[in-house]
Amino acid sequence: MNPDWNQLGLARRGDESAWRALVERHSPRLLKMVLLITGSHAAAQDIVQETFLDLYHRGPRHSRGSLGGYLSTVAYRMALKEKRRSGNLRALDYAEEPANDPSPLGLTLERERDRAVNEVIQSMEESHRDVLILRFYGGHSYGEIAGICGLPLGTVKSRIFNALKKCRIMLHEKGVTE
Repeated sequence: MNPDWNQLGLARRGDESAWRALVERHSPRLLKMVLLITGSHAAAQDIVQETFLDLYHRGPRHSRGSLGGYLSTVAYRMALKEKRRSGNLRALDYAEEPANDPSPLGLTLERERDRAVNEVIQSMEESHRDVLILRFYGGHSYGEIAGICGLPLGTVKSRIFNALKKCRIMLHEKGVTE
């Protein structure tokens, strides 16, 4: 059995350190994924918190597959509901992550690159944007994305291929890539 499932069992029996480890392991990935879908850091934090509350109170009906896949599916669906509820996408209200290069120039360049990548992803049609976010920010396999989105595997593969192609072109036009 996957260690995440064992930790979830311990957490449900009151082991706070097991719960903390699960939250620390999965939160950063979920937060990035949901932030790109909703465009709001505050909404993303709320959705990630609601995802873990759902896990604690209801959780999956079985322990097949990965806990990360379950969490991503719940967070993804909540993020889509939030996006529909709040209307159009909003510009990302950046929450900066610490960078490896502490120089002001390095930080500025990294922020500008990240901003350009996020703008490109946000400008894509929803079907392409969602599969990219799940793949590269959610860390999911093609098969997991197919399950989360309810799409055939071939459709997921072609959408990711076409979305990456469009991203490369758009980033090249913005001068981000060569």
